[in-house]
Amino acid sequence: MTIETALEALRSLPGARLTKTRAARQAHGENETHFPPAPPHAVVFPETTGDVSEILKICNTHGCPVTAFGAGTSLEGHHLPVRGGISLDTSRMNRVLRINTEDMDATVQPGVTREDLNTRLRATGLFFPVDPGANATLGGMAATRASGTTAVRYGTMRENVLALEAVLADGRIVRTGTRARKSSAGYDLTRLLVGSEGTLAILTELTVRLQGQPEAISAATCRFPSVEDAVNTVITTIQSGLPMARIELVDEMMVRGFNLHQGSDLPEAPHLFLEFHGSEAGVAEQAESFGSLARDFGAAGFRWTTHSEDRSALWRMRHQAHLATRALNPSRRVLSTDVCVPISRLAEAVKTAQTDSRALGLTCTIVGHVGDGNFHCGVLIDPGDPDETSRADTFSDKLAKLALNLGGTVTGEHGIGLGKRKYMHAEHGDAVAIMRMLKSALDPSGILNPGKLLPDAD
Repeated sequence: MTIETALEALRSLPGARLTKTRAARQAHGENETHFPPAPPHAVVFPETTGDVSEILKICNTHGCPVTAFGAGTSLEGHHLPVRGGISLDTSRMNRVLRINTEDMDATVQPGVTREDLNTRLRATGLFFPVDPGANATLGGMAATRASGTTAVRYGTMRENVLALEAVLADGRIVRTGTRARKSSAGYDLTRLLVGSEGTLAILTELTVRLQGQPEAISAATCRFPSVEDAVNTVITTIQSGLPMARIELVDEMMVRGFNLHQGSDLPEAPHLFLEFHGSEAGVAEQAESFGSLARDFGAAGFRWTTHSEDRSALWRMRHQAHLATRALNPSRRVLSTDVCVPISRLAEAVKTAQTDSRALGLTCTIVGHVGDGNFHCGVLIDPGDPDETSRADTFSDKLAKLALNLGGTVTGEHGIGLGKRKYMHAEHGDAVAIMRMLKSALDPSGILNPGKLLPDAD
């Protein structure tokens, strides 16, 4: 039994929709950041849960690796078929199955993107709040436990997925969770699969929480004398209980990238981008309170807006941080990494990251969902320059170890994927052995996304 025999068997499935074209294989083996290409042997396009089940039965029998593919926007190489086999593309499983307005939830197939869902929700007065920036698929967002700019108020995918349908490695179809808002019935398999990065099962259906669209929204930018002042403003804001919908840090290098990429005119200084949701009176009061608090830390240059066009432009700029980082040197690629620390240690972590990157002679941007202690570093590298790549790896390693020493995690959002497997023991210790037991129980042949998340056994 081999990968080739699996492909022959897959071709015999009714409507198998399997392709081995070079273009399809290349498209499914590329990534947004610095990992080398890893094309699969073939790409399959299931349309139903039954399709996924039959595909996995064959692949499990033949020992053929299966790597799920959503929109291909992950930053840690989750979707790269590093051990070959098939790329299971869920883009045709893109139906919104049910919208339950009274219960404020929706059930979707995994190929539905967050923008697709919110477009469908416009007339209902509801929206799906998790916003990682990229127009990722909801299946991919659940698999990587994504979050984003609104997590400080609405939470991550962990809090916003109520129930799942999934297919196990042997083709069994299981359902986890219900539409009820809480349960004490058995192990929480939904939370086990959310964040499992495609290593335990293929997600084929999700039921997600929805939120009511706020009556009023106000957004703003302001600049600070230093990163420490900006971060200390965030810490004080969170500790004061001010209800932020978004509060994002961008450092001076990131601002330079925005100005180059989008022609903006922000002064090259650390900024906070922020947003308030609520009633007209509540939003105005929150904005006034924040302004007073931020001025105590030297904030200046406030730009407030309630116009949807201006707000959309602001967050569009923030969401293009990856491209804006590349604009600083278009000949380079971006090594993108993130960590998350307790909010009280955030200023120390961000300042140390800046200092370390400069000491290593690296061009590095910093952006952060700092309301929950999470920030991202984009380091420009030439993959063909061993010295620069080594320095970037040294920086990433120092940052991960710093986060752990401060009581944090090596990734608050991107996930483990390929790039951070080596830190799993440092963060989880003996619990890694338990994770391996779970993997072996659900995928004894090891066909699901091999080479990801868990470090290789010694």
